[in-house]
Amino acid sequence: MEPLEKNNDLGHQETAENVYRSVRVDPAIEKRVVRKLDLNLMPIVMALYVMSIMDRSNIGAADVAGMSKGIHESSPQFSWLNTIFYIPYVLFEWMALMWKVLPPHIWAFGCVLVWGLAATLQALTVNWKGMMVCRFFLAIAEAGYGPGIPYLLSFFYMRGEIGKRCGVFLSCSPLATAFASALAYAITLHKQKLAAWRLLFLVEGLPTILLAFVAYFFLADSPQKARFLTEEEKDVARARAIRQVGQESESRVGSVSFRDAVEAVMDPKNWLTALMYFSCNVSFSSLPVFLPTILTKMGYTSIRAQGLAAPPYVLSFILCIATTQIADRIRQRGLIIIILSLIGGAGYVLQATCKGVAVRYLGIWLSVAGIFPCIANILPWVLNNQGTDTKRGVGIALLQMVGQCGPILGTRLYPAKEAPYFVKGQSICAAFMFLNAFLALVLRTYLSWQNRKLSVRESEVAAVVEGDGKQEVVAVENEGYGFRNIL
Repeated sequence: MEPLEKNNDLGHQETAENVYRSVRVDPAIEKRVVRKLDLNLMPIVMALYVMSIMDRSNIGAADVAGMSKGIHESSPQFSWLNTIFYIPYVLFEWMALMWKVLPPHIWAFGCVLVWGLAATLQALTVNWKGMMVCRFFLAIAEAGYGPGIPYLLSFFYMRGEIGKRCGVFLSCSPLATAFASALAYAITLHKQKLAAWRLLFLVEGLPTILLAFVAYFFLADSPQKARFLTEEEKDVARARAIRQVGQESESRVGSVSFRDAVEAVMDPKNWLTALMYFSCNVSFSSLPVFLPTILTKMGYTSIRAQGLAAPPYVLSFILCIATTQIADRIRQRGLIIIILSLIGGAGYVLQATCKGVAVRYLGIWLSVAGIFPCIANILPWVLNNQGTDTKRGVGIALLQMVGQCGPILGTRLYPAKEAPYFVKGQSICAAFMFLNAFLALVLRTYLSWQNRKLSVRESEVAAVVEGDGKQEVVAVENEGYGFRNIL
């Protein structure tokens, strides 16, 4: 891949800052590269994310299965078991940038091993204090993994490809919750010598420890270092890297641009998405934990409540994948988020205002159908509209640090004394979902205004991509030639 001489025919001034590279991309080989990435990278990060969601949210199912009696906890203490997770989770969100500082396979191994041990040791606790310690270390380790995965995926996929992959990845959240509910139902249905809640922690914690070693040996650090790609395919991966960030890089690990980091922190769109994530997380954090309790207060037994909690998440799983693909195709992620937020808010309104069991259960379906797909679209929206690795990393870190404060509020909205309708908690969640729709509208308006400004700018860094008999100048920076925010 040779540098291309500066050429006024491309419509740019000949300045020292202008850099053009000519890269050849065979569309057939590129499709093969993407397909191999999907088959070798996505299953690993998805499996680990499923375990992280299960290990994080199974505290609600364990409580229904008898944990509160086993460790002699009160209702306020149970709320603290949920809250203590999110305090270190917020404080350590900056670790999302560690995916760029350390080789990803090493970083993933360390994070997954620590949280797997913490999750498993919950089964051995005998009091509330011991459970608090386990939850604390579980949170630190999970903060290093899950929040940074969309950033890791941006090392492998192009701007127009990342939304679909984030949707598939994040769809694991409702899928994991559905599976966890079904598993809890199966465990509590049958009596055994070991307490059901202890068995639940063991069954969901031990596989995580094994998967840590899978990540160490099989997770690729970058497309250029992937053992499953041929040399020809790695050349195409290098060309894709140039198209994405404007320079060839054997590995994106080990360097962070301070200038880009400052620009990302000052960027209003990163703060708007962070506030949106906060709004969604108020509901996102509380629903999986308290749903079994909400269902038992509707009159169902604890066993039936575990079973009824699963089906809505299957619908949410499908919508996570469908809506992110639709948003990629029509390049209108904001509109999708607005619609989903209104659906989720409507579901909470039904739960807060209606007394009938059937209508309230319908409200649960609507809430789940809105919240999880919203999250799945907010995260790629950050990645869609940042031009460098560092900016994407800082954008994700900022999103997580602000957004994960939402669960600190969300996990305290459903005290036992407000059963059976939990009107205050349901109303607050509804308000935040409607606020999320408003923030999405504001951000979409701002991005549209930015696009009109960008249309008159010239490129500072660009790449010429040749393939399929065509030549195309593509942007690699926010202010680059042809760059447009995805609305």
